[in-house]
Amino acid sequence: MTYNIESDTIGHTTISSLFDNRMDAERAVERLQEVGIASSQIRVEGGSETTGVAGDADTNKGFWDKLGDHAFPDEDRYAYAEGLSRGGYLVTLTGLTSGEYDAALTILEDEGTVNMDEREESWRSEGWGGYASSSYATLVAAASADDLSDDATIPVVEERLRVGKRDTSRGHMRVRAYTVDVPVTESVELREERVELERRPVDRAAIVDEDYRERILEAEEYREEAVVSKDARVVEEVGLRKTSDTHRETISDTVRHTEVEIEDERGLPKKDL
Repeated sequence: MTYNIESDTIGHTTISSLFDNRMDAERAVERLQEVGIASSQIRVEGGSETTGVAGDADTNKGFWDKLGDHAFPDEDRYAYAEGLSRGGYLVTLTGLTSGEYDAALTILEDEGTVNMDEREESWRSEGWGGYASSSYATLVAAASADDLSDDATIPVVEERLRVGKRDTSRGHMRVRAYTVDVPVTESVELREERVELERRPVDRAAIVDEDYRERILEAEEYREEAVVSKDARVVEEVGLRKTSDTHRETISDTVRHTEVEIEDERGLPKKDL
């Protein structure tokens, strides 16, 4: 799990994402605002000043209470509280449209959001037990056993398997178009015309009226020059298209329920509920 993602009844989405430090979180927030996500949709919760180590119980309880208005499952809330106690920063985006949702996921991934599954594994290797071993889970479990009276009853509990869905990032694809200069070579055949002076000896009788007449000979040289022009043609189009399909997955787990056995020593048959 990299993000905590929730959707409301009108199609808007909420994303919560943890960053290791304030600089990464602020850079992500700046980019989110650049793509049009309003500051009123962005909420940042800062972590403890003591970074890199697990916070003490009071510090963790403070962050647990601080995240109380988020619609997290208790396990996620406890993990985010641990991240804040270690100096992390939680960025929450609310009311996202489908277009804003896609852009936000790309930006959060680019800016180094924490992969919570991997981070929780790392914390467990340091001795962190997760929500199941926390005092919060113990208090919730013990609350129903308090204040028994003469009229006390035993609750019959039955667990029900509830299978939901949530989006998880599987990476993203980006296409960037840019211009490069590529050297090319073309050859062309060019023609040149030259004018040369020709003198040749002759010996003949002069014709007075004809040969003494003033004359002018003119010739102009020509040569071809290469002329370069360019035209641009669109030869291919590249785009991104999303496709989706569905598949059915069978979830296997165990559920618990309370068995009640009544011992009646009045000679009546034993009853099982």
